[in-house]
Amino acid sequence: MDLRFTDEENAFRAEVRAFIDGALPAALRRKMSEGRSLAKHEIVSWQRVLNEKGWATPGWPKACGGPGWSAVQRYIFLDELHQAPAPEPLSFNVNMIGPVICAFGTEAQKQRFLPRIANLDDWWCQGFSEPGAGSDLASLKTAARLVKDAGGDHYIVNGQKTWQGMAHHADWMFTLVRTDPSSKPQAGITMLLIDMRTPGVTVRPIVTIDGRHEVNEVFLDNVRVPLECRVGDENKGWDITKFLLGNERTGIARIGMSKHLIRRAKTLAARTDDGDASLAGKARFREQAAALEIELKALEITQMRLLDAMKEHSEKPDPRASILKVKGTEVRQAASELLLRTAGPMAALCADEYDDTADVAATFAPIYFTLRAASIYGGSNEVQKNILAKAVLGL
Repeated sequence: MDLRFTDEENAFRAEVRAFIDGALPAALRRKMSEGRSLAKHEIVSWQRVLNEKGWATPGWPKACGGPGWSAVQRYIFLDELHQAPAPEPLSFNVNMIGPVICAFGTEAQKQRFLPRIANLDDWWCQGFSEPGAGSDLASLKTAARLVKDAGGDHYIVNGQKTWQGMAHHADWMFTLVRTDPSSKPQAGITMLLIDMRTPGVTVRPIVTIDGRHEVNEVFLDNVRVPLECRVGDENKGWDITKFLLGNERTGIARIGMSKHLIRRAKTLAARTDDGDASLAGKARFREQAAALEIELKALEITQMRLLDAMKEHSEKPDPRASILKVKGTEVRQAASELLLRTAGPMAALCADEYDDTADVAATFAPIYFTLRAASIYGGSNEVQKNILAKAVLGL
């Protein structure tokens, strides 16, 4: 197995890097580099820059308006974004609901939603988790009942969703509802697309331990959802969900992001006095950084092996992507811990999440706290190990 990039792939990397260098606003690059939160308009404007280039939907086939890239090209593109660093295209849009509509949506849904998803004209959120249904997603209770009346065929939806990332920004939500309570848990689930401006939709903020407002509760009280906003057949939403989560996990290793965090720690250590020398010159720091870089290199090689295996089946999610999810989140968490230890007492600083004038050290603790959840979202690491045991090891 040859894990080296081809000349064409290296040329593609150079093209991506040159484009980012020329198109990414300096202020946005600085905020990303310092780990500061981005405002909604900054995320939207950058995705539209990528969309104008044809790069906002790296995983989409050409038939759905994407670039039709190979798995290797998608990896290179995301790696360059993470190392720049630059924002990724909004994952809810381009990695989740976009591929779902492309694979399972009607032609009317494709024409209506896909161009707006790519250009971030509509901001989407994910309505999966519930207070009693997180990792055990099939136990969800939010109910939908099909009604036919003078107002047209529609579902009446009642229930509660929680941990909805960026739902306070969202125009639409793709959500799972129970349409057949009498069947087995996975067999009675349907996917619906809900306009967040529909009467009966209420969004309430959840402020997390890092001081940020990123996640929310969403309450659905007698919400009317037109039949044409159902994705796929009724009670077939679990198959769609497995497809969606497979796509989400394939790119979740975030190797370039871990590289960036380690670079930040090494840069900080080089300018931090520790008695008779800088912290970067101390044996203990060098050992910790080197051990983490070895782990990251092993993960990168694993990613390359998986990419090589995906060359012939690049459109089908591979269950081995769960390896990348488990190890990738563990390495990112370890990188954030190294950054926190390097900062020392400075990590106790805090500031408003959008305060561009605050000391950069004010972002260290929020980064660490935010990444505590990385082993949960996208399917907890415990669930990923079960997937590997069943689908890869055959246990």
